[in-house]
Amino acid sequence: MVLIVKKEVLIKTAFITLGQLLKEESIVDSGGQAKWYLREHAVSVNNEPDDRRGRKLYPGDSVDVPDVGLFFIRQNQSAETTEKDA
Repeated sequence: MVLIVKKEVLIKTAFITLGQLLKEESIVDSGGQAKWYLREHAVSVNNEPDDRRGRKLYPGDSVDVPDVGLFFIRQNQSAETTEKDA
């Protein structure tokens, strides 16, 4: 049995790339692996297939990684507060 996760991914910047997401979630170890992984697996961004490791993911986007899980990109609220206060 494969455990599929649903997870919010909090980002402190305006966006994160698809390759960075795969690395941060320990799905791959490097950018080179991300490129291969995206060629071999049908990853979807907002229900549309996407194999670009440089694809920018913004708050509100969702990423479906087959046999791994569904990831929701969210802005880290404390980062927003810090930027506004500065």
